[in-house]
Amino acid sequence: MLMRTFLILVLTFFAAALVASAAPSYPQLRDSVDPELQKRLEGSLPCMGLETAAEKENLCLALVDITDPETPHLAMINGDRMMYAASLPKIAILLGAFDRIEKGDMTLDAGTREELEQMIRYSSNHAATRMLNRVGKEYLADLLQSPRYRLYDPVWNGGLWVGKEYGKSPAWKRDPLHNLSHGATAFQVARYFYLLETGRLVSPEASREMKEILGDPAICHKFVKGLLKCQPLAKIYRKSGTWRQFHADAGIVEHDGRRYIAVALADSNAGSRWLSNLIVVFDGLICQPQTPPEELLQNAN
Repeated sequence: MLMRTFLILVLTFFAAALVASAAPSYPQLRDSVDPELQKRLEGSLPCMGLETAAEKENLCLALVDITDPETPHLAMINGDRMMYAASLPKIAILLGAFDRIEKGDMTLDAGTREELEQMIRYSSNHAATRMLNRVGKEYLADLLQSPRYRLYDPVWNGGLWVGKEYGKSPAWKRDPLHNLSHGATAFQVARYFYLLETGRLVSPEASREMKEILGDPAICHKFVKGLLKCQPLAKIYRKSGTWRQFHADAGIVEHDGRRYIAVALADSNAGSRWLSNLIVVFDGLICQPQTPPEELLQNAN
């Protein structure tokens, strides 16, 4: 009897080791900068008239080729610059909701899913506020700063932050570094989507559900508008944000066997137009690297 128990334990150990060794190994995204992609991203700004905006830090970008998710290729401009991001940080509330669901504190019933879709696809402020209060403001802030995720990391100038309901109520806790109520850095948003794509937000199953909710955007502007011009059959899983002169968009784009993460934050009244043009160039940098950016824009227009 003892021998049989011992053999079962040994076999269980080796089976677990075999599964662990077969699991994908993903690098730290910050260590995955591709010098060639970085050079091409920087070189694309003048043709769009965005060189000065980048120099003044009114434009923050991150682009990650994740066609092979185990070998990502990152390029970014002002990637660690914290900016007001309007509705984009609703993706953090989505994470908080699924973390609660995984722990059994919430149930992904039809009503909850509908509210999450309203918050993400239609950017409903009412749905976002209700969901934020269900998740818990302090709970979400702790989750974003947790060692597991570090999606808000003071070492790298902040990141995703939700310190206010989406309405007229006052902020309950602005971000510690920049006093923003709804903030983001391009890099940390890119990390969020990379963790999502590789099944590391909450769990592989939760990541798949979250990605599905981010699909089928109902608002056709910014990245979606630009993609319709250059790649109308592309699939995008995204969240955008707009408030006054602040414009944001971010997501995963897939088509023709290629997959990439695109993030753009802009502080300009022309930001929406910038983002529509940027996604055309982003797509070309990943999928048509030999085509000059000005030609990509010309073809899309």
